[in-house]
Amino acid sequence: MRGILAALLACSAAAPALAHDVYVSNEKDNTISVIDSETLTVVRTFPVGKRPRGVLLARDQKHLLVCASDDDAVQVYAVDTETLVHDLPSGADPEQFALAPDGKHLFIANEDNAVTTVVDVDTRQVVRQIDVGVEPEGMAVSPDGRLAVTTSETTNMAHIIDAKTFAVVDNVLVDQRPRHAAFTADSKKLWVSSEIGGTLSIIDLVTMKVERKITFDIPGVSRENIQPVGFAFAKNGAVAFVALGPANRVAVVDTSTYAVTKYLLVGQRVWHVAVTPEEDLLFTTNGVSNDVTVIDVNALRPVKSIKVGRYPWGVAVRSQGRALTADAR
Repeated sequence: MRGILAALLACSAAAPALAHDVYVSNEKDNTISVIDSETLTVVRTFPVGKRPRGVLLARDQKHLLVCASDDDAVQVYAVDTETLVHDLPSGADPEQFALAPDGKHLFIANEDNAVTTVVDVDTRQVVRQIDVGVEPEGMAVSPDGRLAVTTSETTNMAHIIDAKTFAVVDNVLVDQRPRHAAFTADSKKLWVSSEIGGTLSIIDLVTMKVERKITFDIPGVSRENIQPVGFAFAKNGAVAFVALGPANRVAVVDTSTYAVTKYLLVGQRVWHVAVTPEEDLLFTTNGVSNDVTVIDVNALRPVKSIKVGRYPWGVAVRSQGRALTADAR
């Protein structure tokens, strides 16, 4: 525990203190709530398409991309005006997506038709539709740009895709209902959460095999309610924060030992998490209590609950920030 805290404190100390916009998609309200990371309040709310789920910032940080699932579109908004610029063709029911490191290709998981759609962001054209398993949801691209992955909830697989040729190179069986995926910073491992299986699978990308599984045990919480979904790494790679769904907890995982070091109580039905670039704050979307829990990363404790819209789902932090005011936290 001390090693994790020391690493996070050192990382935070090295970065200048900035305030950021935190974007939260409200699935039932068809809106985005914008939280100021300095005041920890909702400063704006703006309308988007139907059933917004996945959200991310474009490489230029000037555009916000939103999966408008019931509109079958990925919508692109200008962050300065919060107005719709254009739609990208997304395929049916886009849920999560990921940008290649160069910002050229957007990989989109299409839940309703068992494909991954690849879109050229500049030309706004579909480059390829890749057949994957049933109910694809999780989507990620490796930091080195070599591989992409789609997880299929019903097939219970991570489909590893060559990000240049768009060919499926392997299908790795994981536990039941995989929801989220992320590559480690060195692009050597892939983490996949399995909601109903209650585990995190660690896949070695040389052997394409699951080398380890992380399980969770919370006193007083039934195993059926411990459902890992979204997660995020600290940039130094020392820790992962894992949303545990109806367990209403975020697990803190030491990535060197894969041990769970702490459980943090948050709102009800926690879906996804995002960390500020300075790694001082973690934001969680709590789908049933309609709020966002703010966690102090250095102290590893919740510090505030912020009401947003109905069924908050996705969350993204704009890395471009502004200097904190003199009376900041």
